Amino acid sequence: MLPSFTLPCYIASCWRPLLMENIKEGWFRETCALWPGQALSLQVESVLYHQRSKFQDVMVFKSKTYGNVLVLDGVIQCTERDEFSYQEMIANLPLCSHPNPKKVLIIGGGDGGVLREVIKHRSVESVVQCEIDEDVINVSKKFLPEMAKGFFSPKLTLNVGDGFEFMKQNQDAFDVIITDSSDPVGPAESLFKESYYQLMKTALRDGGILCCQGECQWLHLDLIKEMRTFCKSLFPVVDYAYCTIPTYPSGQIGFMLCSKNPETNFRQPERQLTSEEVESMKLKYYNSEIHRAAFVLPEFARKVIHMLPRFFHVMFSLI
Repeated sequence: MLPSFTLPCYIASCWRPLLMENIKEGWFRETCALWPGQALSLQVESVLYHQRSKFQDVMVFKSKTYGNVLVLDGVIQCTERDEFSYQEMIANLPLCSHPNPKKVLIIGGGDGGVLREVIKHRSVESVVQCEIDEDVINVSKKFLPEMAKGFFSPKLTLNVGDGFEFMKQNQDAFDVIITDSSDPVGPAESLFKESYYQLMKTALRDGGILCCQGECQWLHLDLIKEMRTFCKSLFPVVDYAYCTIPTYPSGQIGFMLCSKNPETNFRQPERQLTSEEVESMKLKYYNSEIHRAAFVLPEFARKVIHMLPRFFHVMFSLI
């Protein structure tokens, strides 16, 4: 468990040039100091792409059982076999918690998976996506076409650039903001800081909702607790959910959700999808029952994540 103030010390261990050493004897092996003492291996059939972009090492390989795999700086971002669980949850948890999401902002998500899920919602009229690394978009269009097909939607305005700068220039503009980030090292480290959440708050309209990649209960409880603590100082409603996904560290990933509307109850979706809607949207993981269940944490995580510092309890008692 690594509190955020220790993360810069680990950047060098995860940030390496051309990472072909991750593939040995036909197996890709993912290691990083953010999950010490453990590794994930996938059998490789062939390396389809491997170049250094302006920002990071980008690799795509064809695996034996998980289809094509996108890897950034030696860390798996998505596979064709299991990507839907993460993409559907990070998109539908906030969208189904908002009464009428019309304008959505996606930060990151260069593989296109989140965008694919967002544009399925009829209420969504426009989507702006800010992805800093154009190489990730182009690689995904070529090697992950089912994920990247949303890039051709007329609802989309694509901004290749810094999401921070974009939000500074577009305040009070969005109903929902979704941050699909990699782990907090390298370019994504700043996306786990209070200043970033403050910026998202100003970019949201009244009643707006945000959802961000929230790391793993088994590995990053200190970081999750710290994030939830500063989120509670910014938003009236904050909650944490998770889903299972085999190729992410420890097979699980979480989501930090915040709302500017004090009446929001993330645990009861504002709009429950019918079985017909689930079918027409071609959902494989998300449904309204999974939505509610995603907020039920195992006891070891609940005790840590939902235990706020004493000064918050004093402050709330005075309200």
